[in-house]
Amino acid sequence: MTTAETSALESRVGHYYQMNTTYLVGREKLREYARAVQDYNPAHWDVAAAAELGYSDVVAPLTFTSVPGMACNRRMFEEVVVGYDTYVQTEEVFEQHRPIVAGDELLVDVELTSVRRAAGRDLITVTNTFTDQAGERVHTLHTTVIGVTSEEIDPAVKTAVQSAMMHDVRFLEPHAADAAYEKTVRPDDEAPIAEQGTTRTPGTPSFDAVAVGDELPVRHAHLSRGDVVNYSGVAGDANPIHWDENLAKVAGLPDVIAHGMLTMGLGAGFVSAWSGDPGAVTRYAVRLSAPAVVPAIEGADIEFSGRIKSLDPETRTGVVILGAKSAGRKIFGLATLNVRFS
Repeated sequence: MTTAETSALESRVGHYYQMNTTYLVGREKLREYARAVQDYNPAHWDVAAAAELGYSDVVAPLTFTSVPGMACNRRMFEEVVVGYDTYVQTEEVFEQHRPIVAGDELLVDVELTSVRRAAGRDLITVTNTFTDQAGERVHTLHTTVIGVTSEEIDPAVKTAVQSAMMHDVRFLEPHAADAAYEKTVRPDDEAPIAEQGTTRTPGTPSFDAVAVGDELPVRHAHLSRGDVVNYSGVAGDANPIHWDENLAKVAGLPDVIAHGMLTMGLGAGFVSAWSGDPGAVTRYAVRLSAPAVVPAIEGADIEFSGRIKSLDPETRTGVVILGAKSAGRKIFGLATLNVRFS
């Protein structure tokens, strides 16, 4: 993309639209997603266990909002962010204002919040806000991708990928692909942020029992090719580089790779298993540095580690640095979680 084209895209920053219908959070969908990211915290599975932590129903894993977010973002990347053939995920920020639970009916907003050029590449950030039935914002999700132009992709790769992609029908976001562009912006009456995420007493260790430098017990997660295929279906990500080794190699990858969002979900589960309360995280930010390669025979081992970087006695919160390695390579460049302690 030329500098002029990038500048034209920058003029579209602030483009906003809202999902045509609400997203009803189902109990079985939450369990399905928790299984896909290997998160077996009882609060995701058992209503009574969730109630013990003060929740009205089973709780969504921290990265669950990526599922409705991905569906709603398609229109943004098909109609507004144009000029690219594909996108490479590079950074994700989850802001959990209050934990999402089964039964929530969410309205999802989509906004193009940033376009910037770095090292000759265009970095595009799209923000989703999730609002509940009470009109309060319960979650904010920021997704940053690198735009890849057609000149950077072998035509044979494009043809092969298009032939392998799942047939799809758009029910939630019908649109006219050839319609002339018209910018729409966020209305002034932005929803207030829910406060339950900071007022509920979390089921985490006491603030007085943790210290800066404390290390989380190392945990290994194994990903098989079946795990990756399952996540593709659960999350609605049909990109064949996550399940077809021939196409992955045609695209220049060593083999099938795990979704960045899958590895983030594993990381969030690692921290919630340590803390005891998945709803105690208020912010989760991950910058990806390398993918986890998942060979068909041996699969992939991902080693998660963490330590407490800082503590704030006034808010009884702390920042945990999360590390993730696979095959000796760091797959997270920088990952942090803000956690509330009891």
